[in-house]
Parts: sequence; structure tokens; C-alpha cells
Amino acid sequence: MARLTLARARQLLDGALGEARAQGFKPMGVVVVDAAAQVVAAVCEDRASALRLDIALGKAAAAVGMGVNSRALVQRAKDLPAFFAALPAVAQQKFVPQTGAVLITAADGTVIGAAGASGGTGDEDEQIVFAGIAAAGLGHG
Repeated sequence: MARLTLARARQLLDGALGEARAQGFKPMGVVVVDAAAQVVAAVCEDRASALRLDIALGKAAAAVGMGVNSRALVQRAKDLPAFFAALPAVAQQKFVPQTGAVLITAADGTVIGAAGASGGTGDEDEQIVFAGIAAAGLGHG
């Protein structure tokens, strides 16, 4: 079974932050988790505001936990507010259903983790995660 290595996670982080700097986004926090929502690697840029890593982890853990990119979770949370309000109370990990996390897949399409970012708008966070996944030569959900 394919797994997410530390080397690939670090490539992803470097690619994501490279995109953030190229686009002139605010300082970012980025977290990569494995398929069990356990942190493989995380980075927070200088001058990033408080909670960046916490929020990025919550986005990534929510995506991998629910099996979809966080953009889809935003709509689900609107459609099922009571269910999504209860999730943080029962989840073992942080759970933030906001745009900015993307599933990471192996060549065969198996989900091997997720990456989440925080620091910009949801669209900016998502953009840098997609760039990081591409830079690491990984697939995405």
C-alpha cells in the first residue's frame, strides 16, 4: 500500500510556500497529515498570525476524515448544520470544515493523506495546497 513519506510531505510544504510567496499571499501555515489524520509535517512562516497551524490541521483532518476536499465540506456544513456542529465534539482530531484542504492520493487513486493551509482566503489556501501537491509529484482528490 502506498503511503505518504516525510520526504514527499516536505516537498509539498516547500511547493506550497513557494506558491504563497510567488503570489504575495500573507504568511501561511501548512500541515500534511496521513490517511489516519496524523501529522507527517507542518510549517508556519515567519510573521504568520496565531492559530495558523491549528486551523490548517483542522482543515486537513476534516478532509481526510470525511474523505473529500474541504471545499465540499463547506457546502455539506451548510446543508447539515446540526451534524457538522456535533462533529468537533466526537472527532478525535481538530475538525474545521473550511476551504483550504485537499486530499492527497497515490497513483492508483487511494487516499494517502491530506494537506491543509491557513493564512489567506480559503481560495488562496487551497491554491497553495494544490501547488504543493503538484510540486511533490502526488495526486489529489
